[in-house]
Amino acid sequence: METHNDEVINFGRSLIVPSVQELAKKPISKIPPRYVRHDNQKHPLISSDDPSIPFVPVIDLHSLFATASESSTYSFELNKLHTAAKEWGFFQVINHGVSESLLEDFKREVLKFFKLPMEEKQKLWQEEDNHEGFGQLFVVSEEQKLDWCDMFYITTLPHNLRQFQLFQKLPPVLREKLEAYSMEIKKLAMAILGEMGKALGMDNEEMTELFDDGVQSIRMNYYPPCPEPELALGFSPHSDADALTILYQLTDTEGLQVRKDGKWVPVKPLPNALVVNIGDIMEIVTNGVYKSIEHRAIVRSNIERLSVATFYSSSMGTELGPARSLVAQHNVANFRRVPLEEYFKGFFARKLDGKSFLDYMKLEELKENVT
Repeated sequence: METHNDEVINFGRSLIVPSVQELAKKPISKIPPRYVRHDNQKHPLISSDDPSIPFVPVIDLHSLFATASESSTYSFELNKLHTAAKEWGFFQVINHGVSESLLEDFKREVLKFFKLPMEEKQKLWQEEDNHEGFGQLFVVSEEQKLDWCDMFYITTLPHNLRQFQLFQKLPPVLREKLEAYSMEIKKLAMAILGEMGKALGMDNEEMTELFDDGVQSIRMNYYPPCPEPELALGFSPHSDADALTILYQLTDTEGLQVRKDGKWVPVKPLPNALVVNIGDIMEIVTNGVYKSIEHRAIVRSNIERLSVATFYSSSMGTELGPARSLVAQHNVANFRRVPLEEYFKGFFARKLDGKSFLDYMKLEELKENVT
């Protein structure tokens, strides 16, 4: 039974902006100035048809979850996971154990959700003092450039952090599927984190203690067709604030790109795969061994794209900092220690700007060595 908690923590707010989906329905040939980006081509883009393109690694989770840990198959796949987390910060997972029927049911409900009439969506729109609901995140000024995207953002776990009224307003079938999906993704995130702990040589219990009651939030994204796609961005370049992000791409339209070696590399959706990326919390916990990576979303002129990102972070009440067992291994801590709540409030108070918030978390002596 859901209980209403008056002590819900408010992680941040975002200025209210118009619906891009409604804007895209109008017969416009040019996008409004607030969506125009002149720095879009800052880094070269690799075409997904280029035969030399480096593919984002693919990890077969069945080999990790269902194979004896002393087998060569297990060792090979664990090493692949470790290398992907260190060198890419991004990978796709297959045989992940989340049922196809749940994925299909959830997808159907999310598609219906974005097709709701505007008057229904208005009941679920962000409020002035909280960023959960329909809208955009990280909008901190009226001059700031906006993304060509509508999103719905909601905190799902632990239960006591939920905005109870927002949950109650969701269409009942979507709410039911969202509950089931969020629990499956938590299980998957914990299983991947457990394997990462083994690959890193961390203390057995450390990952469990840090993440067992972790904060989970879900962001549903709708990228409408855009009349000037080369001038707009669906999602500004950024790294995620969390430990692991698990992305479910609801359509096979390409749009996600990761910044690798100074170039934007497209992530081609694989059938029945989920995309996993390392967030800033994981870079901090691993003392810099695993790297969060900048990524962005582009838009198309004639086709929409939908995705659902689930963000999994450490538990509220914990102090965020490098894992003690890794500091002992490395003989140095590369990041400061702060309460998790303080970290989140700092992140959501800024506009997105690459990995700038992670730089703030680095200890001063490390920054000096880098510059």
